[in-house]
Amino acid sequence: MVSALVRDIPDWPRPGVVFRDITPLLHDPEAFGAVVDALVEVATVPGRPVTRVLGVEARGFVFGAPVAYKLGAGFVPVRKAGKLPWEIEREEYVLEYGVDLLEIHRDAVHPGEQVVIVDDVLATGGTAAATIRLVEKLGGVVAGLAFVMEIEGLGGRQALAGHDIDVLATFPSGAAGAEA
Repeated sequence: MVSALVRDIPDWPRPGVVFRDITPLLHDPEAFGAVVDALVEVATVPGRPVTRVLGVEARGFVFGAPVAYKLGAGFVPVRKAGKLPWEIEREEYVLEYGVDLLEIHRDAVHPGEQVVIVDDVLATGGTAAATIRLVEKLGGVVAGLAFVMEIEGLGGRQALAGHDIDVLATFPSGAAGAEA
């Protein structure tokens, strides 16, 4: 279902890249609901109740918040630098042409809490790995990671080795990400 509702946009944002656009999926209420339900299913960790769901800016918010609601867990936004108003922890991650920062409030995750990280796409794994490091700085435990889709061949799974990873659909490489 995910594959049928993700639109390919060739040569965007630059020649040779096939961009995966999730807006058709978001426009379809039944499909969007089914994706949220599927993410809830893979985010459910038997014997380890999840107390927080982290969504990575920005499309991770779209999927992470309803997953948290359905799990009865709190939702934690992981933001790009400079967008959180209180005390933060920050972590660098590598982009194709430089580095960027992700931030989280210091009180967002407590020691020993089981968390699930939710995002729209797993590509290189850089943002997810930075989010894992943020959780661990705060003493939390990453129970798993759930993605709507994975772009194969970009090393994302290797960057997250040792963690439980679930994806709903896979696509061949050539995509830099997904658009909301």
